[in-house]
Amino acid sequence: MCVRRTWSPSGPYDLARNLGVLRRGPGDPAFQVGADGAYWRASRTPAGPGTLRIAHVGARIEGRAWGPGAEWLLDGLPALLGADDDPSVFVPRHRLVHEAHRRHPGLRLIRTGLVLESLIPSILEQKVTSTEAYRAWRLLLQRHGEPAPGPAERMPTRMRVMPDPRAWALIPSWEWHRAGVDGKRSSTILRAVRVARRLEEAASMDLAAASARLRLIPGIGPWTAAETLQRSNGTPDAITVGDLHLPRIVGYALTGERGADDEAMLELLAPYAGQRHRAARLILLSGRTPPRRAPRFAIRDFRAM
Repeated sequence: MCVRRTWSPSGPYDLARNLGVLRRGPGDPAFQVGADGAYWRASRTPAGPGTLRIAHVGARIEGRAWGPGAEWLLDGLPALLGADDDPSVFVPRHRLVHEAHRRHPGLRLIRTGLVLESLIPSILEQKVTSTEAYRAWRLLLQRHGEPAPGPAERMPTRMRVMPDPRAWALIPSWEWHRAGVDGKRSSTILRAVRVARRLEEAASMDLAAASARLRLIPGIGPWTAAETLQRSNGTPDAITVGDLHLPRIVGYALTGERGADDEAMLELLAPYAGQRHRAARLILLSGRTPPRRAPRFAIRDFRAM
């Protein structure tokens, strides 16, 4: 059975950009874009698996949902779309940031309310290329997830709901290896799913408490915690540190100088305290990045190791 809900944004709204941060690569089995432009998500909610279709209907945004988690997904639809986010409190303090803010009035920080859903793919993205991480996520969901409820199974790429904590814990070592996931990342995921309920509680915590809760798990550091909480909690100050590219991009965009590290980035973003993640998003949207000098990282095949 399909249930529906609509939500009306109070101003300009960029559905594609706002939901796009949840997509883990073009073949993500849990996130697809239909031929009609609608966005489909397959999620494991506290009430069970659910599928959510999101699309513009005139000036409103309509959500349709299927499965045991349908009501939970629709209850959280406004928060997912950024209803709790208040971009009006953001004060640009640099010409480039001001221009990006002006050009992207529809940017909102979304909130899924689901920690594990963002934590596990963030762990898979540790210290590897996006291509490697996206491939691992795709293969693990295809082999160990379950079919998404409702009509999503008829999508060109069949949608899958990620495994529940017990199913993650039962994935044998050779299946992790087959997906190209090394022992360090798979062990971190296994430690996380053993305390899944406690980690999900972080969705209702403030940034400091939520980050501390996640970082109790060996293998989860500031980078992984920030990447998770940006999506699960919609936290505007969850700035990513420990990233290979972000400090260099922020440093170059704001000063024109190369080689900024985390310390320099945090100093540059200090005027945006409380909104540093939003400021970084706008800087990335400006498109001002340092010209590439070094070759791209080679993709490692952990299956051959």
